Amino acid sequence: MNRIKPFDHIILILGTLFMCVPVLVAVMTSTHSAVDIHMNGLYLTPGDNAVGTYQTVLTRQGGFTGQVTGLTMLMNSLILGIGFAVGKIVLSMAAAYALVYFRFRFATFLFWIIFTTLLLPLEVRIMPSYQVMSSLGLLNSYTGLIVPLLASATGTFYFRQFFKSVPDELLEAARIDGAGPWKFLIDILIPLSKTMMAAIFIIMFVYGWNQYLWPMLMTTEERFFTLMRGIKQILQVWIGSQIPDYNEAFALAVLALLPPVIVVVVFQRWFIRGLTESDK
Repeated sequence: MNRIKPFDHIILILGTLFMCVPVLVAVMTSTHSAVDIHMNGLYLTPGDNAVGTYQTVLTRQGGFTGQVTGLTMLMNSLILGIGFAVGKIVLSMAAAYALVYFRFRFATFLFWIIFTTLLLPLEVRIMPSYQVMSSLGLLNSYTGLIVPLLASATGTFYFRQFFKSVPDELLEAARIDGAGPWKFLIDILIPLSKTMMAAIFIIMFVYGWNQYLWPMLMTTEERFFTLMRGIKQILQVWIGSQIPDYNEAFALAVLALLPPVIVVVVFQRWFIRGLTESDK
């Protein structure tokens, strides 16, 4: 029988508080008025402006054009996050499938070239990517926001390692049954890859959802602004004696937390299995 170790529980409780208290502060502060926040700082108690604040950030039309709303920015962030995650899964799976199951020269060398791109952060290649999108006329478009970031060495690595763990007997059985490369991928590999796809989806969705620099560079029209840009835009308002809408910024931050949390909660079991299972 395992003995209860109080010290371990204390560490876990402290770690939980360390992660949850900032979120609680953001939620509570968003329910107060901007003037109260400016005068008294952050809050740990609820205020009286919760419904009004969240309704305002979701439905009020603002910006330079007077047409953008928080709901619009939320939808743009969702399109970016989902498109980013799905596109990376498709391209990474296709690349890994070719590297593992199509016997051609320099396959390992090509894989290591792909893998070394992990050493190149977005900031290094952002200007060439912007120039290409500008030349193609894809600025201020969802295509321009999503497509340049789809190539993923991380996803290719994970899928390659997974495909290499699939028993060769499955491939031989598929050949005996007359299944071609496409049918083998659709009917066998993709069903086996569900947990890995869920794990990659979570990682890439959160990464795409939190993008700030790339959307800021690619979009000048407010109808393509994401939540991250909306939060920054609110905090930049400081004209004369005008106080930034801190409560609305906190409300947008809370709304920005919800979709990643929902995705992690829904795919949590698959996420853990996809990263920890070794026998497929």
